[in-house]
Amino acid sequence: MPSERRGRSGRRRRGGDAVPAEAREPTIRPQPRRLFDPVPAVSEDELEAIHRTALTVLQEIGIDLLHDEAKAILKDAGADVAPDGNRVRFPSDLVEAQIGKPPETFKFFCRNPERTLTFGGDRLVFGAVSSTPNAADFEGGRRVGNFEDYKQFLRLGQVLPAIHMWGGYPVEPTDIHPSVRHLDALHAALTMTDKPIHAYSLGRERVLDGIELSRLARGVDHETLEREPSVITVINSSSPLRLDMPMVEGILRMGDRGQPVVMTPFTLAGAMAPVTLAGAVAQQNAEFLAGLAIHQLNSPGAPFLYGGFTSNVDMRSGAPAFGTPEYMKSALVGGQFARRYRVPYRSSNVNAANAVDAQAAYESVFSLWGAVMGGAHLFKHAAGWMEGGLQASFEKMVLDADLLDMVASFLEPFRVDEAELALDAMREVGPGGHYFGAEHTQSRYKTAFFAPMVSDWRNYEAWSGAGSPTAADHLHRLYKEKLALYEAPPMDPAVREELDAFVARRKDEGGVPTDF
Repeated sequence: MPSERRGRSGRRRRGGDAVPAEAREPTIRPQPRRLFDPVPAVSEDELEAIHRTALTVLQEIGIDLLHDEAKAILKDAGADVAPDGNRVRFPSDLVEAQIGKPPETFKFFCRNPERTLTFGGDRLVFGAVSSTPNAADFEGGRRVGNFEDYKQFLRLGQVLPAIHMWGGYPVEPTDIHPSVRHLDALHAALTMTDKPIHAYSLGRERVLDGIELSRLARGVDHETLEREPSVITVINSSSPLRLDMPMVEGILRMGDRGQPVVMTPFTLAGAMAPVTLAGAVAQQNAEFLAGLAIHQLNSPGAPFLYGGFTSNVDMRSGAPAFGTPEYMKSALVGGQFARRYRVPYRSSNVNAANAVDAQAAYESVFSLWGAVMGGAHLFKHAAGWMEGGLQASFEKMVLDADLLDMVASFLEPFRVDEAELALDAMREVGPGGHYFGAEHTQSRYKTAFFAPMVSDWRNYEAWSGAGSPTAADHLHRLYKEKLALYEAPPMDPAVREELDAFVARRKDEGGVPTDF
């Protein structure tokens, strides 16, 4: 006889039975809100010192900018552009004049209006893992990214309510030619899910295709799209102090259409940035401000986010380290700068573990906590990231979704009122009793406390009698169960037809160049 078990909502399920649609947990929840102040890591004077150092770097050292249009924009604004090269030096007053132009908060739209997000303020946004070259699960092991695994991640992410949006391709579908990969990948994300998406800044054509696909999926005109941002991109400077052609195309073309840009320098202390945290954050800040200047001079008032990704490396191997105290401290400082510049803040849930083990869990908790306490609004790679970004794990996505739910539960307000103080319950139970059967307890049974999916709170005897299931056993079972719940969200047939036609036409045209 199949065993019975309870889901997180308290309903009973029988092993192998389908869950009726009306009994399923909702996949859309309110955005988590941070109701306490972020934690600063440095004083206001120290923050100002880092800011001034960043301005000095831009004015005296400058950056290499490999984009003629951007150089012309900066030259017209008063920057010192080398006549025979790519070095650009930014006057401090030019840079500081751009601060305060982007919005502090903005709405982010998608084809399902119920999934509209708010960036900034006290709202948190959790994005799925992205940009990994490999996929992994306990069954099939680690393998090179492919389109089938990519679609499986889309299915899993669609049914996990903790994940609000796609931060890029969960895994790179390397079995699709690079010239058309973005067309198939974005088409799948927009049809198989109804969550907001990201488009990669890998040249002009990919950016423009991503913007148009997002517009078509929403069924809106160009003016509406520009009023209602519907696709986001991340710009990684080529640290140290360099911005290349594809990245700058993303800054300019997304800005032209009012779509949000996240400027995230890839500053690993000791490798692409100074080995000291203060120096690494100063360089991160300089690269952010350079991107801000280009973006706002080209498209004043368009949404722009501060991206923090500074961490350290293992000096013996050069491998990135994540979830470290250094990563947490830099996340706190990054948040301070985002608040100083009055823009939303991006951080990440990252780790450097090679397996879904204790290291993966505790490094993710440290990363998340640094981001939460630093005041992050956008959490990139919030679910599924492994191996320093080289692997997307199905089991880790489920584990991280649990962590994100715990974060959201922690952030809920601590309520103090007559009912919550439970004086009547204490009168009912009195000395020496218990509260299991009390009316106060029973009426709140299903919602009284957060119940993680992965944790096993049975006593040792019950746990060992059930075959001693490990966290890995739970994770693999849960990810398979969640996948079984997937249903493709409905889409207007006319909208689908337009999307299909656009992708077919762009493929017939050859897609995009694969050399920059």
